Amino acid sequence: MTSSLIDQPLALQELEEKLDQLIGHYQAVKNDNHLLRLRQQELLEEKAQLMGQTALARARVEAMINRLKAMEQPHD
Repeated sequence: MTSSLIDQPLALQELEEKLDQLIGHYQAVKNDNHLLRLRQQELLEEKAQLMGQTALARARVEAMINRLKAMEQPHD
């Protein structure tokens, strides 16, 4: 009987250590998740900005092409 009484504190201590490790892993994953969400938001904002710049560049190129086409046509 005495060996089971001695084993209980050891088992409890091991359980506490495992629980502490689990809490540490949880906090690390939670922090990583937060950082990933922030990075995702940054990338979405950057994507929107780049899409806007691309649309502006496309419009400018189309305008230049139209001006060039107009210059090629003979004027009466």
